[in-house]
Amino acid sequence: QVQLVESGGGLVQPGGSLRLSCAASGSIFSLLAMGWYRQAPGKQRELVATLTRGGSTNYADSVKGRFTISRDNAKNTVYLQMYNLKPEDTAVYNCNARSQGLPTTDYWGQGTQVTVSS
Repeated sequence: QVQLVESGGGLVQPGGSLRLSCAASGSIFSLLAMGWYRQAPGKQRELVATLTRGGSTNYADSVKGRFTISRDNAKNTVYLQMYNLKPEDTAVYNCNARSQGLPTTDYWGQGTQVTVSS
């Protein structure tokens, strides 16, 4: 079992910055990857960024150059640093963790709201 708790969302003006945090606990040593997804009103959930156990990253085209996913192993925490935020970044952001198993298992945090507005 893995528990994920997100924090760091809020209201920010266009061009501003936020850093989201995802603290993981439980059986975290079998995790294959962690990542961030988001879902805006009326839209389906989409991948924002992922980070594998080996350190490989993947970003949605819409956030490349603006967002950075990173981790602090000592704190069991994954971050999403967001710069130059745009109104279209407004969404509920959820942390995801994928664990090794038969089959693999996805865990999700409760979500944190990011609102980019003037």
